[in-house]
Amino acid sequence: MKGFLISDNHDSLVLLRLGGIPGVEVHGPEAAAAAIDNVLENRPDVGVIVLTEKAAEWVPAMVKSLRERGEPPLLVEIPDRHGSVRQGDFLMRYIREAIGVKIE
Repeated sequence: MKGFLISDNHDSLVLLRLGGIPGVEVHGPEAAAAAIDNVLENRPDVGVIVLTEKAAEWVPAMVKSLRERGEPPLLVEIPDRHGSVRQGDFLMRYIREAIGVKIE
């Protein structure tokens, strides 16, 4: 199973390429959506799509759709070199929204 990065910045792209993960740099919602569609249609060997948080923010409907479909590729969001744009409790809020359970 292979990974593929869709990044909004060059630094993340270079770093993951050094780790053996190919990818593309996108600028804007249209480019991000096109890159995701391209991976889904033309890269059946990709099991994990890695998105930088900013690129994921450009295509929230696609991100939600990929997470809900329950089949590969798995979607993973990563922060870029400037750090995470999410609040500190994002994981707890995600669990609470997904299954309705509050974890303390």
